[in-house]
Amino acid sequence: MTVTEYTPAETPMSMTPEAAAKVHEFINEEGGPALLRVFVTGGGCSGFQYGFTFADAPDDDDTLFQVHGVSVVIDPMSYQYLAGASITYQESLAGSRFTIVNPNAATTCSCGESFSV
Repeated sequence: MTVTEYTPAETPMSMTPEAAAKVHEFINEEGGPALLRVFVTGGGCSGFQYGFTFADAPDDDDTLFQVHGVSVVIDPMSYQYLAGASITYQESLAGSRFTIVNPNAATTCSCGESFSV
């Protein structure tokens, strides 16, 4: 596996400090895998949807980088849709959730969980 080193300004995705703090909180609570996998799958009301999961190790063809101390992995198919995007975390009366602000998305659904290009 080849790991590409990025400066904070060059990372394929950014993440708000609030999102990073929440990811660290989840990792500490669960005591499990420390890699955040961000991916895109087909589906959702706009065509593609975002996904998050934790991983034990990156796959051979993943892109691995760190942002605010969070190790993030993205598979090659998802990378093309996620490059330049930013992960945010929001808390409101309606609940809390991670969202992705994606400059590559032509349209997004009202909930922000799916997009089209």
